[in-house]
Amino acid sequence: MSTQESKTFSIDFDTPIDRRGTSSEKWGKYEGRDILPLWVADMDFRSPDAVIKALQERVAHGVFGYTDPPLELVEVVRSMLWDLYSWSVEPNWIVWLPGLVSGLNVACRAVGREGDEVMTAIPIYPPFLTAPVNANRKLLTFPVLDDKQRWLLDFDRFRNSLTPKTSLLLLCNPFNPVGRVLEKQELTKLAEIFEGKDRIICSDEIHCGLILDADKRHVPIATLDPSIAERTITLMAPSKTFNIPGLGCSFAVISNGKLRKRFYKAMAGIVPPVNALGFTAAIAAYRNGHSWHEALLNYLRGNSLFVEEAIAGISGLSMNHVEATYLAWIDARSTGIDDPASFFENAGVGLSDGKYFNGPGFVRLNFGCPRVILVEAIKRITRAIESIAG
Repeated sequence: MSTQESKTFSIDFDTPIDRRGTSSEKWGKYEGRDILPLWVADMDFRSPDAVIKALQERVAHGVFGYTDPPLELVEVVRSMLWDLYSWSVEPNWIVWLPGLVSGLNVACRAVGREGDEVMTAIPIYPPFLTAPVNANRKLLTFPVLDDKQRWLLDFDRFRNSLTPKTSLLLLCNPFNPVGRVLEKQELTKLAEIFEGKDRIICSDEIHCGLILDADKRHVPIATLDPSIAERTITLMAPSKTFNIPGLGCSFAVISNGKLRKRFYKAMAGIVPPVNALGFTAAIAAYRNGHSWHEALLNYLRGNSLFVEEAIAGISGLSMNHVEATYLAWIDARSTGIDDPASFFENAGVGLSDGKYFNGPGFVRLNFGCPRVILVEAIKRITRAIESIAG
């Protein structure tokens, strides 16, 4: 990073930013209460200066009409996918979306027919569980298994749960909430088991820019083989990586023309276009956010290690190492607490309730925040557990 950039406020992840009074979903949930919000997946960090500057310049223009996807952004995304994954993507393969959750719901409507089955692994980000139901599909699930070091896909349960009506697999890689980076051989095995002319994979890869382990590498499942790409919808966005989720700019990569046409048809009249500022932020983030991104990953690695070591020292709590994301999946079942999310909320820490991920007894902690907030949250969690142990 340049000397000039290292001095900018955007690289200072330690200084808390007061988000109260900004209609923040994350902080507004506990308005007026002494509860530290470590739940919904956005970070408490200022976005890259390059993004802020680009937005300021766009706002200064003063006209905010309907906006087509900028050709510059299309080329930036194509270049990024080639540089990171040697993935050659044609411009018309990219479908712009106002959010990744929209993409999940559109995929469920675009694939198969009403009454078909949609498969996903659990525990999983809650919209994976609701999108099939919204589309009048039947939800099927298979578990990930805890070997006390990593969460592993249960391939036998996956294979045995499939039926001729299972038309769509919703995949999450990196895996929210368990923090796994699925490896090439795992992805290959998933694709082989789910092989079939009318079977489609929708892969949520929104956390692909948040790989924390130096020895791990994100592999888009569509890059494994052209035949797999032909039956894959890949969902990506700059929102998690550069902390711009409120600006609503995501995209799907769909190489199969017939599948892409069905996807567009399912969007028609329902899914709004991306707004002008979302496009502006995405271009700036992908083109000029690299130094900020590198600094962010280093900071998150420190936060992740801090949480992992702290949880290991708290009686009744446990977690596996987080390979990617800024989310810790914490097992509280050994504490005997019936409702751990409410218990920790009463102790002054707001965590995501595992039951909404189909993981009752767990909580998800967002460590994408200044270290001082994280330290205080761990103190409150520790005191709360000690109060029932004593």
